[in-house]
Amino acid sequence: MPRPPAATEPSQPFQPPQLPFPQLTGGLEALRRRLSRLPILRHLTGGPEADVHVVLAQGLLASIMILVGSWGVGWLATSQESIFARATTLNMLRAETWVVLTCSLLLALGSMLLCRAWLRLGQRVMAGQAGMVAVRRAVLSWSAPMLASFPIYSRDVYSYLAQGRLMQQGMSPYENWVSQLPGWYAEGADSLWAESPSPYGPLFLLFARGTYFITGGVPEFGVLFFRVLAVAGVLACLYALPRLARVHGTDPGWAAWVCIANPFFLVTMVAGVHNDAVMVGGLLLGFLCVARGQRVLGVVWVSVAIAVKPIVVLALPFVGLAMLRARNDRESAAVTLRQKMGVWILTGSVAFVTLTLVGAVSGLWFGWITAMATAGSAAFPYAPIGLLGLLIGWIASLFGADTMTVASGVFAFFRYLAVALAFWWAFRRPAHQALFSCGLALTAAVVLAPVIQPWYLLWLAPLFAAYHQYGGHIARIWYAVSMVLVLLVVIEQVSVAQWIDQLFVQLVAALGGVVYLAYIMLVDPKTARLFTPLSKAIVRRRAGGRKA
Repeated sequence: MPRPPAATEPSQPFQPPQLPFPQLTGGLEALRRRLSRLPILRHLTGGPEADVHVVLAQGLLASIMILVGSWGVGWLATSQESIFARATTLNMLRAETWVVLTCSLLLALGSMLLCRAWLRLGQRVMAGQAGMVAVRRAVLSWSAPMLASFPIYSRDVYSYLAQGRLMQQGMSPYENWVSQLPGWYAEGADSLWAESPSPYGPLFLLFARGTYFITGGVPEFGVLFFRVLAVAGVLACLYALPRLARVHGTDPGWAAWVCIANPFFLVTMVAGVHNDAVMVGGLLLGFLCVARGQRVLGVVWVSVAIAVKPIVVLALPFVGLAMLRARNDRESAAVTLRQKMGVWILTGSVAFVTLTLVGAVSGLWFGWITAMATAGSAAFPYAPIGLLGLLIGWIASLFGADTMTVASGVFAFFRYLAVALAFWWAFRRPAHQALFSCGLALTAAVVLAPVIQPWYLLWLAPLFAAYHQYGGHIARIWYAVSMVLVLLVVIEQVSVAQWIDQLFVQLVAALGGVVYLAYIMLVDPKTARLFTPLSKAIVRRRAGGRKA
């Protein structure tokens, strides 16, 4: 975010923004200072936060809280192959109600504490007191404890393993369902996707098959393998995003901080074990290679992303436009349709060869194309298109039509509309905006999909952050959305024993998390200023004033 303009009247002192609850803020700040004098509470309460190392340590402590919390309420397979399902090691954490409540609180409060550390680090980055080195340390240190956590935020990783089992048994995940496997539910797979074709590409499914073969279907080992892959994706993002931002004139440290060090990103990708990290990493590496003049390698990387999640196929036209941007010295240089067609032919040819090789090795060929066209049977009512399709299907059922048949037709229409918008932007928008246009195309694909998961935002944010550094209301909205989504998913996605009231556990976690979230946004004198309309940048210190 840009720094505040210099004052027109030097004699008038700078007035920091007024916080909503000044008396409460002052009292809590005084208490925080006293507690910070105790070594055992120094990092938990902030300590001398002018030191970036204190902020990093605070984030590390938050990650450890998330780790311990996941042992009590994270997703755990119950199949016979599961190590922990057969052992009594976790009985104390998962069988006693008060311990489960404690773990849920640790998860919620740890997530919010990590958000606070992220905001404090961002203030240092935007003030020029920290850079890429600090952001890199934050990503690595905050991710480390999550490597040993149980899956949280979702149990998709168990569906990955189940689809690998399908392939190992000679069945195509594009034509067969997880529910056809004996004991699939005990292996941890989500019933929501149990009767849907796989939405993943052939390269990822090949990895899933190899993982199932090597681990023998032991869920804990499978989670470990998929987590290693997710971490590789995070590292790819951490490498590519700041360099891509530098190409577009954006502060690399800010771009990496706002996206990769974001708790929403880290907890979703590392603790949640999502393959989206590999998809985003491959896409960013592709654009980076193209910007460096390595056109073929760039398309190969994007093809890898497609072979993980096929929706990235919408990025191919914009990768071609990025080639033209890299070739032109001036952003205003005119680009003809003939030039566009030339790079699109090159892009399409390289992608086709790469995906053909992957399809041949996996034995799945291009089955992902038909799967993409039919993967709309599952819909979330809170996705606008999902709600619309189900509503139209219900109305049609009053006249004798099948609800899901009509709804699937509605879903297909909007998928084709998203493709049409992508091509329209590819033809109409200038080459020097290729990265931004790619973000628009993927945004349209997400908004017009019948299923919208919270972490789909993480596909889009790196593209926009690399292209431009945002401040003001856009930045404040992103901070708030990131923290709210972290808390919402923590509350929703908990796994508890059948004899424990799950709703009560969620309410306790929600109460603790919402109180801490409100404190960060409205009361905390260090972070509340980020959410007031007057604070478009870090509050500058007056001469002789205390540090922020």
